[in-house]
Amino acid sequence: MRQMAGTSKVPAAENTLRVLKLLASRRGPVAASTIASALELPRSTVYHLLGVMEDQGFVLHLHEERKYGLGISAFELSSAYARQEPLSRLGRPLLAGLVDKIGESAHLAVLHGRDVLYIVEERAKNRPSLVTDVGVRLPAHLTASGRAILAALPKSQVRALFPNAAAFTSRHETGAPISKYSALQAHLEGVRQRGYATENGEVTPDFSSVAVAVHDHLGWPAAAVAVTFLSGRILTEEWPELGARIGKVADELSHRIYGRAR
Repeated sequence: MRQMAGTSKVPAAENTLRVLKLLASRRGPVAASTIASALELPRSTVYHLLGVMEDQGFVLHLHEERKYGLGISAFELSSAYARQEPLSRLGRPLLAGLVDKIGESAHLAVLHGRDVLYIVEERAKNRPSLVTDVGVRLPAHLTASGRAILAALPKSQVRALFPNAAAFTSRHETGAPISKYSALQAHLEGVRQRGYATENGEVTPDFSSVAVAVHDHLGWPAAAVAVTFLSGRILTEEWPELGARIGKVADELSHRIYGRAR
């Protein structure tokens, strides 16, 4: 692994951030020796950094386990990040640019339990209003946005979200084509292969959507960008091209989430 500290003018600050990022990427507390090995740092340096971060509340030392985890100050940073609505602020201008180019409405959604929550909507000129307004929640398995996010999650987590038939709801009397876990997984496998998700009339009759997941720097699906249009305005054979255009916006937003705009 490349020694990042050697290229920095402030190696202590950079190594502190590297330790925090490593802790954030793990599912549980980590031993100091593991941190030192993963980051190729001297153990004495790691213990010194951890001591300072523990004093400031960014790291918690679990004495019995001899491991370190994130502290309350790190959680407060996470809460502040959420309060500032970075996804909405970063995503809105990108969606506006996409809408200007394709002439159809677009939105940005995040996963909230088994639902998706819409946080940005950019409506195209002279296009009808949609149910995907900001603050609206819809079942994730019915929407293109939700399917894009679910397809990027581990299968075990999808199974936990949809443990039985009662987890699958429908918006219409005719029912939904996805009403059991096997059907959902089969559909999500298609999403993974195509690189984009779709829905056709399952949320609102006569409307279709195409969506692509937005990933954070760890590869986790943070949100999804979707375009919704009257069925027939964009033919199904044109959906791959639309998916590719949406994918470029999703990739750009992924870079911006990590603070690295292209």
